[in-house]
Amino acid sequence: MLKLSLDALLTVDTIARRGSFAAAAKELFRVPSTISYTVSKLEEDLGVQLFERFGPRVVLTKAGEELLKEGRYLLKAAGDLERRVRRVASGWETEFTIALDSMLSPCGLMEDIEAFYQVADQTRLRLMKEALSGTWEALIDRRADLLVGAAGSGPSGGGYSAVPFGSIAFVFVVAPGHPLAAVEHPLSKSDLAAWRAVSVSDSARHMAARTVGLLFGQDTLAVPDMQAKYNFQRAGLGFGFLPEPWVRADIEQGRFIAKAVEEPKPDETLYLAWRTGEEGAALAWWRERMADGAAFARMAAPL
Repeated sequence: MLKLSLDALLTVDTIARRGSFAAAAKELFRVPSTISYTVSKLEEDLGVQLFERFGPRVVLTKAGEELLKEGRYLLKAAGDLERRVRRVASGWETEFTIALDSMLSPCGLMEDIEAFYQVADQTRLRLMKEALSGTWEALIDRRADLLVGAAGSGPSGGGYSAVPFGSIAFVFVVAPGHPLAAVEHPLSKSDLAAWRAVSVSDSARHMAARTVGLLFGQDTLAVPDMQAKYNFQRAGLGFGFLPEPWVRADIEQGRFIAKAVEEPKPDETLYLAWRTGEEGAALAWWRERMADGAAFARMAAPL
């Protein structure tokens, strides 16, 4: 007879993540005594100690670490199976994850999400933000089911379908007090080389990172997303291109100075993308919903 159960593995995983039986009980909506009994019974059945107790705090033993290392694969596989079975039965995904590029506002999807919840059959919705190649990687690695506004062309190798979602223009801007603000001619590479650029870090974990508009050897302040880039440039800590919708009002009111450059940044085409061959009611709903361009206009607006 098997001595392991998915429920016991889930309990051990939750305790390890939360650091105590009490915190695990709260997350799992159980009383602490039930958590304690589950662990004690599993330790007795396996003949090993899974946790070291330090008062209310607990940590995994070596045996516990080994159990959980493999056990998490089982939990993930069980979750995947549950989602596949439910999708077959109802047509709706159990969970649906949308990844957005960091230059787009998740708040622009509010009315779409409200409409989705009116028709979705208990599908849990999750939004995540990535940057540059990291958005495509989230789809390929199955961390996201749909890309809304993926920048640039997708990776080689296929496995996904993509259609243009919208296009964003960029403007080269500096803060009024930045030395480049006083330069009257179009800025050349030599003008830019002496000053710090602000760039968005690619969030890709495995794919080759993408860099945009940086000079070799240039002093660069790398920030996690487009919002941070905007804030740092507003503070005068560097220069760079920003989405035109973000800076339109700032330029009109003098908070940013738009500068002509010898090498302007072309408009960026953003894509809607999903894995080829995957079908589900949530995916079909979102693909249709995003087709008219209204969501893109809302998401491209300043945060």
